[in-house]
Amino acid sequence: MAKILDFQKKRAEVIEEKRQGLERLMFKNVLGAYAVMEENGDIFPITLNDISYDGLSFEIPYNKRAAEKFSQGTEIKLRMYFSKHSFIPVFINIRHSTEILGFNRAKFVRYGCEFDKSLTSFKAMESFIDFMYQFAEFSTHDEGENKAFFI
Repeated sequence: MAKILDFQKKRAEVIEEKRQGLERLMFKNVLGAYAVMEENGDIFPITLNDISYDGLSFEIPYNKRAAEKFSQGTEIKLRMYFSKHSFIPVFINIRHSTEILGFNRAKFVRYGCEFDKSLTSFKAMESFIDFMYQFAEFSTHDEGENKAFFI
């Protein structure tokens, strides 16, 4: 029996893989994120893994004090930095966490979170997320075939 290939589904899978790769590149090189605990002013740098319209995933090195503060159901204010001094405040709710072993057996905790979409600042975040999806769909890779000449 012949297998039917769904091109739309395959295209969507390729775009999703590309989007996640581009997100990781952007998160590591462009976008900074810090979790701010409002009650006592603690600031924790986090590593963003994935972002969607509904929420995001991040991880931090295992730390007992942080693990107590980042428990399921906790609302956290994030500062999403797009430049050295400018950020968009976003609130998230932690839905789940998983301990993982990273490189050299370092222990991390990965969190899955849901956005609080009721804040007006989420509108800017939503535009950024939309950009990430569009960029993944329409961007192409520069293979170095074109050179810039300076006169």
